[in-house]
Amino acid sequence: MAEIRVFPLSCAVQNYSWGKLGLESEVAKLLSSGDPLVQIQPDRPYAELWMGAHPRGDAIIRDNRIPQKTLGQWIADNPVCLGTKVKDTFQGQLPFLFKVLSVDTALSIQAHPNKELAAKLHAQFPEHYPDANHKPEMAIALTPFEGLCGFRPVEEIVSFLQNVPELRALIGEVAVEQLERSGSDDPRGVSAALRVCFTRLMKSEKKFFVDQLNMLVKRISQEEEGKDTSGSNGELLLRLHSQYPGDIGCFTIYFLNLVKLEPGEAMFLGANEPHAYLRGDCVECMACSDNTVRAGLTPKFIDVLTLCEMLNYTPAPSSSKIFPAVQSQLDPNVYVYDPPVPDFAIMRIEIPASIKLYLISAIDSASILLVIQGTAVGTSTAAASEMSLCRGSVLFISANESISLHLSSPDGMLLFRACCLL
Repeated sequence: MAEIRVFPLSCAVQNYSWGKLGLESEVAKLLSSGDPLVQIQPDRPYAELWMGAHPRGDAIIRDNRIPQKTLGQWIADNPVCLGTKVKDTFQGQLPFLFKVLSVDTALSIQAHPNKELAAKLHAQFPEHYPDANHKPEMAIALTPFEGLCGFRPVEEIVSFLQNVPELRALIGEVAVEQLERSGSDDPRGVSAALRVCFTRLMKSEKKFFVDQLNMLVKRISQEEEGKDTSGSNGELLLRLHSQYPGDIGCFTIYFLNLVKLEPGEAMFLGANEPHAYLRGDCVECMACSDNTVRAGLTPKFIDVLTLCEMLNYTPAPSSSKIFPAVQSQLDPNVYVYDPPVPDFAIMRIEIPASIKLYLISAIDSASILLVIQGTAVGTSTAAASEMSLCRGSVLFISANESISLHLSSPDGMLLFRACCLL
């Protein structure tokens, strides 16, 4: 019997508290359509689906002819499946973790270290920083998606500082005036002033910032009845405060861009970029790491000093945070999101209803394929038998293997494929 190099996966679910509940969650919907035997509990959060070989969520191989139980074990025994370049560059490891996220309440204000800082943090505090790798990540919206990402243009921040006296009080007049005076002709001066303001905010005394936050919330709640509170970002402030009352992270909305993605739009989060996902469903791909430096909107370990030291304090408009997909020259049904890091790329594959036979092409990298909509029967010389694919199906495809899809759905298919394009 030929060696099996393409096979279906059963993937790990993470029930973090910020996830959407029950079948409200895209993660739960994909799980239940991919495997009808799965029981979805209506009051449990289904936050993340992990598609990969991460030790905290190694995918289970759904093919009983394969002796290894998990994808991680299988890759360890068959490293050549990664593709020669990928195997050599990433020491025989799958370099990415592919996910679906369903966000109901905000995730923590966080940033991911670059490789140099990751190695240092891991050596000093291994209990909080579990590995020495960097963790760039990219999110592609499945439903309308909102997140905070990167520092706003200075004029927006200054305008909030003028409209929100509680924020101004926390940062202090000296630092605020330094930011107000910093000119666009001196970007380093702007970044330095921004660093001082943000650090003063994040390090303000707990009792002081809770009092200021309560005053602000009270004032906006009273104004909300009929007055426009956009000058103080009122609607978002009240929403975050209801999720994390008394949390310093509520004030970061005045410094960070609110980025809204429509389905198919993406944001890329490089090292040291401050961000927090707020709500919606997305597919996400990241380098294989768990290193996260947090500083608010979370009950978890927070490391304000490290965060404020490491951040990229370059202001930019929110529109600049949307990462473009490029239509493939070889196949008009494929859109490639290829971020400026070697660890991963994502392809969005949209097969129209008019196509009944479609080839998932071979690439020189292992890849993971997720079906978001549509049904098909897949055949491959590297698969033991026909594979029936539907919403929620996940396949592992070894390097240099292709799959023929025989489409059976009347309205085409939508697939995402994570890989490594070296």
